[in-house]
Amino acid sequence: MAKKDKVDKERGDKDRSDKAERKKGAKKKEPAAPGTLANSVTQVARAMRTRLSHGLAESGLYPGQDGVIQLLSADDGLTPGALAQRLGVKAPTMTRTIGRMEAQGFVFRRADDRDARLTKVFLTEEGRNSVDRIVGATADCEREATLGLSNKELRTLVKLLAAVEGNLSGKGSASRGADDLDEDD
Repeated sequence: MAKKDKVDKERGDKDRSDKAERKKGAKKKEPAAPGTLANSVTQVARAMRTRLSHGLAESGLYPGQDGVIQLLSADDGLTPGALAQRLGVKAPTMTRTIGRMEAQGFVFRRADDRDARLTKVFLTEEGRNSVDRIVGATADCEREATLGLSNKELRTLVKLLAAVEGNLSGKGSASRGADDLDEDD
C-alpha cells in the first residue's frame, strides 16, 4: 500500500472513531418545557389571524367571516347549525356572524323549500365576489408566514400540525411512515 493511501486510510479511520466518540458522549436533547407547544401554536395562530384580518379588512370582512364565505361558496344553502359545526364555533356565535354578514350584504337567509322550519344561508353576489379577495389575502398571508421555508419543510409542518390536531380531536394521529419524519428530532 502506498504511503499516501495508508495516510488517507488512517485519517478515515480516525474520522469514524471521532464521530463514534461524539455520538456516545453527546447529551440527549431535553424535551421542550411544558406549554412550549401550546404557546407556540397559539402565537402563530394569532399572528396569522391578525395578518389575514388586515388583508381582508379592505374587503369589509371581519375575522371569521372568510370561513363562512368559503364554506358557502363550496356548498351554498347550509343551515346556521351546519356552518357552526363545520367551523367549530357555537351556534349563537354563528347566528351573530350571519346577522352581521347579512347587514353587510354578503349573505341572505331563506326558509328551506322542503321544510319551512329550517333556515338556510346563501351567498349574495357581493359574497360570491369576495371569494377571490379571500383567496388572494390567504395566499399573501401564507406566503409571508412561510418565507424561508422549503416546500418539503412546509409539507412536514402541515403533516405535523394535522397529527397534533388529530390527537387533540380524538381522531388519532395520521399514519406516518418512518421515512416521512425523523424519529429523533
